[in-house]
Amino acid sequence: MSNQSELAQLASVFSGSALSNRNMVINGGMTVAQRSSSATGVSASTYVACDRFYTVINSLGTYTVSQASDSPSGFASSLKYECTTADASPAAADYFVFQYRMEGQDVQRIAKGTSEANPITLSFWVKSNVTGTYSMYLRDIDNNRGVGANYAISSSGVWEYKTVTIPADTTGALDNNNDLSLSLEWWLGSGTDYSSGTMPTTWGTENTADRNAGSTVNVGDTIGNYFQITGVQLEIGDTSTAFEHELYSVTLQKCMRYFQRYEPLQLKGTMATGSNFGRNGAILPVEMRSTPTITLTSIGTSGHNQLYDGLSTYTFTGTIGGNYSNSKIVELDGTVTTSTTGGRPAIWYNNSDYKTRFDLSAEL
Repeated sequence: MSNQSELAQLASVFSGSALSNRNMVINGGMTVAQRSSSATGVSASTYVACDRFYTVINSLGTYTVSQASDSPSGFASSLKYECTTADASPAAADYFVFQYRMEGQDVQRIAKGTSEANPITLSFWVKSNVTGTYSMYLRDIDNNRGVGANYAISSSGVWEYKTVTIPADTTGALDNNNDLSLSLEWWLGSGTDYSSGTMPTTWGTENTADRNAGSTVNVGDTIGNYFQITGVQLEIGDTSTAFEHELYSVTLQKCMRYFQRYEPLQLKGTMATGSNFGRNGAILPVEMRSTPTITLTSIGTSGHNQLYDGLSTYTFTGTIGGNYSNSKIVELDGTVTTSTTGGRPAIWYNNSDYKTRFDLSAEL
């Protein structure tokens, strides 16, 4: 092989077309939005719009949160916050921040808390009509430690690329399990309880007042203010590389570890003979992080949770989540409105008038 060919191969590897699985952030390109592409009236902490990004609000405005098509070249989507009810004078304990939360077993490569701990680099694209100094903060939940940085948005309404290098930390090993260990935070506004300290650029014991220190902005202070982000990547090393794009189907499967929505979920089971009891279950297509919380929502013109056994329809009024649910299987037990006539299999009923939506959540 010629030297020229070898150099060409190396250039291809480091251009971002190879070195897969280096990004520790799932859905950093904001391509997956299982819950909905947009939600209005958001004023409290919730998962909404783009998967894996958690909106955290305490008495600091109301927002429309959406998966926007406006994005920098090479991306199709961004996560957008737009203020619809303003709060220009937040109280000391108020805050507006969004987070990306990571399992301990997914960040062991950082080797945090060892003599071989690695620096990590966060990179992302941002756009806002609110210029000034913003804060990002990384929390070590296992050891109550934190580190952060300030970055500037210089031009209103222009996509800007940001990188933040986080130093290695030889103190505080991360738990090797499926619980929350690290949380990335992007601050969009707060009261003095979160901003009156000093932004720590090296790891240390977490101080609440440091988490938004140095910020000069409040995206929630004026109706129409907005903030957008995409291309979020967290990787080993002190240099950012090209964003690791992956197939939509791959990102979707990763997101389904934490959340799955079905309209309806095809639960199958048996209606007990001569009683008002039913048990239904399903094997999930993607194993979830833990046993999910199951939420049923009745939608449609009649709005019933109904089961159908081939002959009759029964309204379900039972327990959401039975004794046998786990990360691989969901099962529902409970009563129905009328006694069944036999032990026939039954499925959830769905047509233009009746639909039951199942939300399965195993978020961190």
